[in-house]
Amino acid sequence: MRQPVTRRLQAALATLALAAAAGGIVLTAPEASAAAGSATGYATQNGGTTGGAGGQTVRATTGTAIHTALCGRATAGTPIVIEVEGTINHGNTSKVSGGSCNTADGVIELKQISNVTIVGVGGGAVFDQIGIHIRESSNIIIQNVTVKNVKKSGSPTSNGGDAIGMESGVRNVWVDHTTLEASGGESEGYDGLFDMKADTRYVTLSYSILRNSGRGGLVGSSESDVSNGFVTYHHNLYENIDSRAPLLRGGVGHMFNNHYVRINSSGINSRAGARAKVENNYFEDSKDVLGTFYTDAAGYWQTSGNTLDNVTWSSPGKDNNPAGPDMKSTTTVSIPYAYSPDAAGCVPDVVSRTTGAGKGLKVSDGNCATQPPTEPTPGPTDPTPGPTDPTPPGGTNLSIGAGSDGSSKASGTSFGHLRDGDLNTYWSPAGSTGHASIKWDSATAVSSVVIREAAGSAGSIRAWRLLDADAGTVLASGEGAGTVSFPRTTLRKITFEIVSSTGTPKIAEYETYAR
Repeated sequence: MRQPVTRRLQAALATLALAAAAGGIVLTAPEASAAAGSATGYATQNGGTTGGAGGQTVRATTGTAIHTALCGRATAGTPIVIEVEGTINHGNTSKVSGGSCNTADGVIELKQISNVTIVGVGGGAVFDQIGIHIRESSNIIIQNVTVKNVKKSGSPTSNGGDAIGMESGVRNVWVDHTTLEASGGESEGYDGLFDMKADTRYVTLSYSILRNSGRGGLVGSSESDVSNGFVTYHHNLYENIDSRAPLLRGGVGHMFNNHYVRINSSGINSRAGARAKVENNYFEDSKDVLGTFYTDAAGYWQTSGNTLDNVTWSSPGKDNNPAGPDMKSTTTVSIPYAYSPDAAGCVPDVVSRTTGAGKGLKVSDGNCATQPPTEPTPGPTDPTPGPTDPTPPGGTNLSIGAGSDGSSKASGTSFGHLRDGDLNTYWSPAGSTGHASIKWDSATAVSSVVIREAAGSAGSIRAWRLLDADAGTVLASGEGAGTVSFPRTTLRKITFEIVSSTGTPKIAEYETYAR
């Protein structure tokens, strides 16, 4: 009888230059693209995922060098590509401080930042017993790396036991051609290989290996954490996994062209209202590969084109609702992006030739053959350029008479100053970051905003994001205050988020226009 795995087994360039010898950093010429290929799946939505494309490229051979690279940027949103070679571990990963980073010892910390690519190069990049933690961040690419044996208990511990973990308002992450592995389950000190929680959305995991773990990964930490979702899993190998391949709580997951081998207890666990589109996958030597398990909070699925090869099913019960043996659909799921799935029958072969770190970043052509990755082409999903000079776009300033709110209000200022038409008054956050919103009682169409800084503070605002607060999506992002245009959007609340600044920013007017 097969036993579960739980029982078997990186101031500026000067700062960077000074750190090179001791910290493992080598500066290289900027490159046109951050990583090979273009993002796929849900990571193409919400403005797309391009990582550090167009930014400086830095080579790092230690975890401290990765933190130093992040902390040496001009702002927390300045694009950067970090090429990693060698072994990253606890002994060479220390906290680094700076205005463009928030790092910690013992974990690769991508916290409160954006526009970053981490890509393995040369002889390869191995994160040994140290996890990659993405928190309150957006537009991140992780490619061609191995992360192994990350523990949440025992010694050493890192990132709560997750190989790659995302939480707290994370948006647009593409993880590609990675190898994520453990040497056991929770009883041996390991947790999930690929976890998302606390409002994480628009993520793709592609051409990756997840193996030898009790838990493949989850979307949502509890039955009440259902604000996550829009996650694509394609051309991945799940091998010798007990459960969570993945576990979905709420939201939408799209699984296609994955090869599941030796799923020991349960596979795709859709629960708490989650909806999974499961198509053209190959399930082999596995048990309960799809359903709602360990809860009576039902989830749903739409299935098509899957192959079941020696798959067994348990009996239905109060907390157990396997989808098999017939795997009939219980819902329909619409997918907003284009994709070309391989036929399920060739998935084991295609996955074996493309998946994991060190495979040359080969991808499927959608016809059961492989090819080099297609280089990204600039287009409408690339990050929005910085704003133009603050010249009103014409029409009525919709902010006059509207409401306003935000966070981090400083003493002596008021959110009302954002929309009073008086350039002599202003609002400031308490520090260098914060957010302010314009809101209306009814849905209002908006296509541009003007952020006017107060006299004497021009140029203070650096990186920012503009959000549709109703939907939680990014309308635009860039650096510097001014006029920002975006596709016409109907909403009740629009938020200007200051990601980084020089000193304390002062916004005299936050104007909104419909044209």
